[in-house]
Amino acid sequence: MNLTPEETEVGRDNYYEAIGVHRRDFLKGVVAAGVTSGAGLGAMYFGYGGSLGDPVRVGVIGTGDEGNVLIGAINPEYVHVKAICDIRPYSVHRAFHGEWNSSPLARAARKGLMAVYGWQTEDEARTNVKVYTDYADLLKDPAIEAIIIALPLHLHAPVAVAALAAGKHVLTEKLMAHNVAQCKDMARAAKKQDLLLATGHQRHYNVLYENAKHLLQWGLLGELHHIRAQWHRGNLPGSDSWKAPLPGGDLRHDGSKYDKIADDLRNRRRLLKEAATPQAILELQKQIAELEKFDSDKQVDAEKHGYQSLQLPSGRDRSALEELVRWRLWNRTGGGLMAELGSHQLDAASIFVSAMRGDGKKVHPLSVHAVGGRHIFPMDREAEDHVYCMFEFPAPGYEVPKGTGQGDSSKDVKRKFGYYDPVFGVPSAEENIPSYKDDSNKRIVVTYSSINGNGFGGYGEVVMGTKGTLILKTEQELMVYKDQDTSSKISVTDDKGGPTMDTQASGAAGAVAKAADYAGPVSRGYAEEIEHWAWCIRHRAPENLPRCTPEVAMGDAIIALTTNVALARSARGEGGYVYFKEEWFDVDNDETPDGSRTTI
Repeated sequence: MNLTPEETEVGRDNYYEAIGVHRRDFLKGVVAAGVTSGAGLGAMYFGYGGSLGDPVRVGVIGTGDEGNVLIGAINPEYVHVKAICDIRPYSVHRAFHGEWNSSPLARAARKGLMAVYGWQTEDEARTNVKVYTDYADLLKDPAIEAIIIALPLHLHAPVAVAALAAGKHVLTEKLMAHNVAQCKDMARAAKKQDLLLATGHQRHYNVLYENAKHLLQWGLLGELHHIRAQWHRGNLPGSDSWKAPLPGGDLRHDGSKYDKIADDLRNRRRLLKEAATPQAILELQKQIAELEKFDSDKQVDAEKHGYQSLQLPSGRDRSALEELVRWRLWNRTGGGLMAELGSHQLDAASIFVSAMRGDGKKVHPLSVHAVGGRHIFPMDREAEDHVYCMFEFPAPGYEVPKGTGQGDSSKDVKRKFGYYDPVFGVPSAEENIPSYKDDSNKRIVVTYSSINGNGFGGYGEVVMGTKGTLILKTEQELMVYKDQDTSSKISVTDDKGGPTMDTQASGAAGAVAKAADYAGPVSRGYAEEIEHWAWCIRHRAPENLPRCTPEVAMGDAIIALTTNVALARSARGEGGYVYFKEEWFDVDNDETPDGSRTTI
């Protein structure tokens, strides 16, 4: 993921060449739309309707950081937000006004309901959107048809199950749930109520990942054997994005208190007095209004809403309000790096591995070996700050050896995976992939690291095959190279033998202006996942299902949560190795890797 600018340009240009006319089911005339954002992209690319005459009436439960990203991705032609619910004044304020005390990228992602729907004032917005602090009251609202859930992880399952019981369709943020039994409860509740339950693994709606899948299915990379994924961040003590400022202030090591929010308010008010332009005045006023709401969160009775206080190993008392504000740091409320970051990239890895399978089903891993821990942060959290993992996935033609306990230990039978025809994309005879057929024990190895303290390489995936290399960077760029040579230019031809890659001398680096032929950054998939979920609600049919169904989302959750089991074993000195069982991935089977128990 650390290429020279010249290598990056070559790979990006190759990608644009590769996708042009070779995706057989891609609609004519939308090649440009296939690599950009914009209204109608999802509808054209994924094949759902361009708009809904009757937008789905939705309530959003949880309007914090991720909730406001989802609000910012809403297309009013598909969804009408009728209500929101949050216990924090700060989160409610951002839901209406968007975010102003952050980077331009965060502002663009969290633009607020007023910007989404064109409302001029909060009073106007509140005539259209009810505000609740108790989700049970929102679920009683007969005007609400569906729910978007973006709460702390431990609340996904109880709120989703309650929403389904109330007759509402559900889209929940990832990870699906806090433990595997809760995932199964959610899936069973959706089936029982005959309602749609989707989970927000947005890479299923990112056109780059979809096209990457097709490149693999065409056989352009040859035999897939290794995926290297990472999410590295420069988070360090004192500048940790998971440790938001605490309303009312934090205790310093010497026992004194520092209130960053109050300090920021004083600075903004001073700058307002000095502001010289109307634009600067308006922006500072918006920042001050937001910080005032943030400061008022110190009045929230977090214990009333189920959050807990405790004494940390360092001897410091952690309040219930701190558990609410910094829920990602605690095992009771969050799932650590694997739930928050790793789940996205293992989902991507399973998309790539599953692309090689002929029946369209999600491929489950065979094993995981994981180590990690809290290596650089003090004892102010339970979440690890470094995780390193290695997964084994079955390659096409793989058979589970009898008596090994791998993959299906209770039945102790062989499972054989099909082959994928690189030209026609259907199950085919073994001779179409001769390199796979010679060894029924072939595996695809996925390595993953998520670290704080050093952001070198950022985040992305490198997919390695016997004929080529595919690189995805930050969900925004896709590059394809022949073999391991990142300095050679690739052209893609499509004849009766199917797509192939040819290498030419690269010459001068491709012009940056090449990408300017297309209108804007690639969509990360948030808008498309919400649009398609709403479209499926309006067009109920067995074939109209969200791309991340309960079975798919539960598979992703099991990978992340089983890795946490392996990490816990490693921390106890028991070896961080776990074999996956197929029973864990069966919605109707009560067995789980983490000892959790189903209730439905």
